[in-house]
Amino acid sequence: MLTNRRHFLAGAGAVGLAAAFPLRAIAQTGGDKAFAALCQRVLEGDMLVSPFDATLLGLDVGDRAPLRAQLGPAGKAGDIAASRHARGMLAAVRGFDRTSLSETWQVRHDVVADMLEKRLVADKYDLPDVGSPYRLSQQDGAYAVVPDLLDSGHPVESAEDAEAYLARLAGFSGYLREETEAQAEEASRGLAAPGWALAMTASQIEAQLAAAPADSGMVDSLARRTKEKGIAGDWAARATKLLEDEVYPALREQRDLVKKLATTTRAGDGVWRLPRGDEIYQDALRQFTTTNLSAEEIHKIGLEQIAELTSELDGILRKTGLSKGTVGERLIALNKRPDQVFANTDKGRAALLESIKANMAAMQKKLPQMFATVPTAPLEVRRVPVEIQDGASNGYYYPAALDGSRPAIYWINLKDTADWPKYTLPSLTYHEGNPGHHLHGSLMLGDKDLPDLLKNYFISAYGEGWALYSEIVAEELGGYKGLELAGARQAWLYRAVRLVVDTGIHAKRWDREKATAYFQSMVGHTRARSEREINRYCVLVGQACSYKIGQNEWVRLRKLARSELGARFDARQFHEVLKEGVMPLDMLDKRVKAWVARVKG
Repeated sequence: MLTNRRHFLAGAGAVGLAAAFPLRAIAQTGGDKAFAALCQRVLEGDMLVSPFDATLLGLDVGDRAPLRAQLGPAGKAGDIAASRHARGMLAAVRGFDRTSLSETWQVRHDVVADMLEKRLVADKYDLPDVGSPYRLSQQDGAYAVVPDLLDSGHPVESAEDAEAYLARLAGFSGYLREETEAQAEEASRGLAAPGWALAMTASQIEAQLAAAPADSGMVDSLARRTKEKGIAGDWAARATKLLEDEVYPALREQRDLVKKLATTTRAGDGVWRLPRGDEIYQDALRQFTTTNLSAEEIHKIGLEQIAELTSELDGILRKTGLSKGTVGERLIALNKRPDQVFANTDKGRAALLESIKANMAAMQKKLPQMFATVPTAPLEVRRVPVEIQDGASNGYYYPAALDGSRPAIYWINLKDTADWPKYTLPSLTYHEGNPGHHLHGSLMLGDKDLPDLLKNYFISAYGEGWALYSEIVAEELGGYKGLELAGARQAWLYRAVRLVVDTGIHAKRWDREKATAYFQSMVGHTRARSEREINRYCVLVGQACSYKIGQNEWVRLRKLARSELGARFDARQFHEVLKEGVMPLDMLDKRVKAWVARVKG
């Protein structure tokens, strides 16, 4: 779904949250409305901790309008503010009388408690996050995230918005320096990314610095959008001066640090190389899969499912005349076939995007066959910005703003169109769009009773599991033609292989080369795409395991419901469980069983 964007824009006001909110009064009351108020207080604190989140959600208006101009402190100050807020809110949630809540709100109570508990897991290691243990890497860091968010997330509809953009740009240098200072301290404790990842980070910062300040995307975004809206002012000149005097010097300092750390960081590619690395990995797996499966158990599941899916793919490929070589070799050959490749040009990229839009439109018409509630919220398809495409995921989804001011976005990395053979695109589109992330996210945003805190909440095992399961639903709806079915199976094989390589890297101490070779030989992706995937798993720890573990659970629960209900089973009603909101997999199991019991009467 999303690239990793931890809550990193911490507001100074968060440190005083416990004093700002009368938690004891909340704990002494009860009922759904009181807990809804507590959920809102959690969210209000989150927006103080992370002002840009308020912007992305469309909530930085009215009394919250000052948040639109803030980034806030980073580094340890941000970590401390976020942790204090989470601890205070968790105490309030635990102190709330759960028995006073309706069944629906008891579920929400348990989800919020689990959410806050997860936020505190990294504290015992003094890390930013167990799933993203490195403050700076090719995947993490304000150097990449802030320019992207300013361009795609910060609105420019008025002079006030433009001034707020400049205010955030002015704060960017301080943010970078706090982040650089925190990374230096963490590195002294052995907490820094692998050398190649830091070298890649330095290269990405260098790429930003290669452009003159006046030609930077950060200046262009503001200048272009103010011109489009007819907002008078010397915006480009003012932004250029901020980059020259403040932002670029801070970027150079960060680049110099990561270049130095690249030569001194601990050897190895997995999280095992860190102090207490094995414990960190188990916590990361628990956080991302919401299970207690060990690395060894996950590795075994991956191997078993690879065998099953490889056999299925073999049969599909043979029916289309592809019978020579291993499945991986046949997929590699298929990927290069002229009829399967878009030209690696602007025209070819435009054609690729148009093919995605056509698939989206066709699937939208079929959704009522499998869904009782079909949202119609718009979804934009965009290319991942060139400036960050080297370190970005291949495809991901941005939810819409809560107020509808910004639509949902399906991003696709088009660095090289060879990464996207035509037969592979439908499964990706159904995963990121409908009936995957977009349908799920739209149901959440459209539920007026669901607290805003939970409308944009994401648990990877649930959400990614749903999106991967939704590819099965798309197949049932006739969403694949010819070789596109091989693309769907390849997508599932790809996630099964992730179970093996993620545990291989972080628990079995595989190096990048071994993991990349295995990945490519099994999945059949290009070498470059395979390398990008493995590079991501090395620094985004455990997240790659959430997809297939989650899909397995959705499949299991649907089979269980069908077995229990027989002729009374209705997939359209089964899928209504999505409307209960995101939750850990063990809680999902309970909710599906509760639905089955109600249908049975």
